[in-house]
Amino acid sequence: MTVDAQVPPPGPTAVRRRWTVELWIVLGLSLGQSALYSLVSITARLTAGTPLAEQTATLNPSRSPRPYLDLTYQLLGIAFALVPVALALYLLSASGRSSLRLIGLDRARPVRDLAVGLGLAALIGLPGLGLYAVGRVLGVTVEVQASALNAAWWTVPVLILSALQNALLEEVIAVGYLMERLAALRWSPVAVVAASAVLRGSYHLYQGIGPFVGNAVMGVVFAEYYRRRRRVMPLVVAHTVLDVVAFVGYALVPAEWRTALGLS
Repeated sequence: MTVDAQVPPPGPTAVRRRWTVELWIVLGLSLGQSALYSLVSITARLTAGTPLAEQTATLNPSRSPRPYLDLTYQLLGIAFALVPVALALYLLSASGRSSLRLIGLDRARPVRDLAVGLGLAALIGLPGLGLYAVGRVLGVTVEVQASALNAAWWTVPVLILSALQNALLEEVIAVGYLMERLAALRWSPVAVVAASAVLRGSYHLYQGIGPFVGNAVMGVVFAEYYRRRRRVMPLVVAHTVLDVVAFVGYALVPAEWRTALGLS
């Protein structure tokens, strides 16, 4: 007869080591990977011999000239981009507590979350447009084309889904997951907020220096809100609203208007 030996629980050092490895894996599959690609991209742009102001970054590009094949590619891209979000939420639930409740991604305060989210969108959106304009004038920001999808019946719904996907990916991972894990690893509050903000700015570097600064500032505001309130939902609302306005607005504004406004 054999007796199963009781395996002792891992000590604090082993747990922290596991969380550190886990953190690098999640970031390597998501926003950390994007940050590295953005670093390479901005290096390529700065050494291309063409001023940043004369270069273009296209968001939401078309994947195929065939409308329904393009739609299929768009939906697959959105779905697979959310897999790291599911992974982060799953890992946060390892303690037995609901990860949605842990980071405040639940529906406990729908009216308040919506109001705060709209307020944050207004707080970030208007200065963000101004910073983009200043960056274009100074030549440190590329021309950003927010949508290059071909006109179809599904264009606006897909752009809205893309905005929601971006919001969930960035706010769950760059704020909720990252800040919870860094706090558990005993980082100071200032260091946690700074790490979240720098990460957010870094994966926008491909758009130029201006967007890096603007998104880092946005990252400080969002991270500090989360540190105080422990709720991601208002951040998801704010981010979704900002991207919907940018993506759908860009797609619906006539090309000649965008040219007159200096947007294309």
